[in-house]
Amino acid sequence: MLKQVPVAVLCSGGGTNLQAILDSAAAGAIPSGEVVLVVSDNASAYALERAAKAGVETAVFDRKVISDRREREARILALLQERKIGLVVLAGFMTILSEKFTRAFENRIINVHPSLIPSFCGEGYYGLKVHEAALRRGVKVTGATVHFVNEVCDGGPIILQKAVCVEEGDTPETLQKRVMREAEWQILPAAAELVCKTILDEQER
Repeated sequence: MLKQVPVAVLCSGGGTNLQAILDSAAAGAIPSGEVVLVVSDNASAYALERAAKAGVETAVFDRKVISDRREREARILALLQERKIGLVVLAGFMTILSEKFTRAFENRIINVHPSLIPSFCGEGYYGLKVHEAALRRGVKVTGATVHFVNEVCDGGPIILQKAVCVEEGDTPETLQKRVMREAEWQILPAAAELVCKTILDEQER
């Protein structure tokens, strides 16, 4: 019987959400899970350095080296299955996953999106584009959502959401930073713990 769920975090860039997870785990806030692997599709991602500093194993399947998305995905999937990963966390991972991948980890893949889904989500909405759209629309409240990942982009069931106020004079950059600090970095580790605990509880039944 597992005491902790093995967690893999998939990243493509700086890894600020990964750092939030690592910090939460170090503080004892994710007792049901253990981050055992960080995977990136970008060899120069700073997320890999963050993982190394935390003593977490890393693996790279670089988009420039393995240009075929299906081959890259197949290699990642094989590694996750080989390591018996119980939960996959997408933290700024820029490769869209196929239905085959999401079915292999059904209800075991979570993603953080920088808006209150169903607003400003789906294909084409990522990074600063989300905050640009929110400001263009004139919303007064935005936020972040952690959801399960399925074959529909940003379409899986919602796990947690947190609202963040839009302030006068906000730019996409200032809004992005506030949403990360006040929402993403809080609800992603919390959702990881919720899902890991659910997995452990299901095993005990």
